[in-house]
Amino acid sequence: MSESQYIPDPDELEDDAAGEQDELYEHYSITADRGQSPLRLDKFLTIHMERCSRNRIQTAADAGNILVNGKPAKSSYKVKPGDRISLVMPYPKREIEIIPENIPLEIPYEDDDLLLVNKPAGMVVHPGHGNYSATLVNALTYYLQNLPLFQEGDMRAGLVHRIDKNTSGLLVIAKNERAHARLAKQFFDHTITRRYVALVWGNFEEDEGTITGNIGRSPKDRQKMWVFEDGSDGKHAVTHYRVLKRYGYVTLIECRLETGRTHQIRVHMQWKGHPLFGDERYGGDRILKGTTFNKYKQFIENCFAAMPRQALHAKSLGFQHPTTGEQVYFESELPEDFRTVLAKWDAYAAAGLAEE
Repeated sequence: MSESQYIPDPDELEDDAAGEQDELYEHYSITADRGQSPLRLDKFLTIHMERCSRNRIQTAADAGNILVNGKPAKSSYKVKPGDRISLVMPYPKREIEIIPENIPLEIPYEDDDLLLVNKPAGMVVHPGHGNYSATLVNALTYYLQNLPLFQEGDMRAGLVHRIDKNTSGLLVIAKNERAHARLAKQFFDHTITRRYVALVWGNFEEDEGTITGNIGRSPKDRQKMWVFEDGSDGKHAVTHYRVLKRYGYVTLIECRLETGRTHQIRVHMQWKGHPLFGDERYGGDRILKGTTFNKYKQFIENCFAAMPRQALHAKSLGFQHPTTGEQVYFESELPEDFRTVLAKWDAYAAAGLAEE
């Protein structure tokens, strides 16, 4: 299954809020011909899938990611005429040299199969155009250099999702092929629980709600994503939100992703008239609500200076452990820049200066 010829900047792709989950792994399907002679499933797929090794196929089958006529099948299954075969597996590596770099990482949890990274804002997740060093993958390639998965120079090694360069928060990283395949399947099936905290412009009428709108690349600006209201283009995207605290001119909310499209929270909120505070790409880096007083303008500038990025943090992740099958859940605290801005708004609201 060939990849698109267009290879975007990593900052465009970053998950979520995020990143586009289905760009991290491929979905392939095929129906065996009527004249198909019995043939092992792994050999059949190796023949029909371009540049795909038998080992990758066997790993996908072991993880239950290959279905024949809707049911998981082993590598040894003999393909018969008319069999409908579908699979999900991480994309193979791209040809970019990965230089291991000793970059400090905050790792709140680690075991033999996976680790959690609390990514700081400003760090790109993987190398790409204009960002070939100091990425999370460079750091992981150094930190996990003794593991086979991180010795092949794979720019996607261990990745099953991403977050934007200027979004902080939790990422789960697979440490072996089996964990990679099983985690990737959960993201593909949208069974992962992901919650983000965001500060957005404006007030919400309701305490909670759901935003549904197809997301695709903007027809006017390839650096931006766009909501296609009529559903004629883009990919299905759903964001659930609830209000955590109201400041009048801005609101602190929690967002739960049902899908994982590129810039999903950022573009959904902008579409509904609530751009993320400080989000340069989607218009949140200027005063959108509030007074015309110079003192207020200076207050907002001070907030922007304290957090020169979109106010978005990937706070929690919940998923089924790829080996034990246990449901696990992880949370991270807001980073210092985010806490600083909220403290400023707390003080501003306490002084009675913000209005509903």
